[in-house]
Amino acid sequence: VQLQASGGGLVQAGGSLRLSCTSSGRNLNNYIMGWFRQAPGKEHEFVAALSWSGSDYTYYPDSVKGRFTISRDNAKNTVYLQMNNLKPDDTAVYSCAAKERRKGWDYASSRPSYNHWGQGTLVTVSS
Repeated sequence: VQLQASGGGLVQAGGSLRLSCTSSGRNLNNYIMGWFRQAPGKEHEFVAALSWSGSDYTYYPDSVKGRFTISRDNAKNTVYLQMNNLKPDDTAVYSCAAKERRKGWDYASSRPSYNHWGQGTLVTVSS
């Protein structure tokens, strides 16, 4: 699975952005999808996860819960990360990832459990 992330940019605090993660040539219906981010000088951080199509479980850390929403559009082979009420602390490079459904949902927030990655897209939130 080849993933392409896009949608990053510069936004003021309180604003919104929508990131997209598109698969070329393969649908994502049977993949668990995740978004991770890495701020300058910090470790990678889990942001959101979405289970395979038809179950659609979601999981967020407390840092983004209520502000970020992960969703999928099967017809477009695309997973989105809608980010609202952005804060300067959300500034980071955001990367999307996928893993096969058979790998299970239990470790949805575990970065090493994902085996397909897109390149990152930079989100900068100004104060």
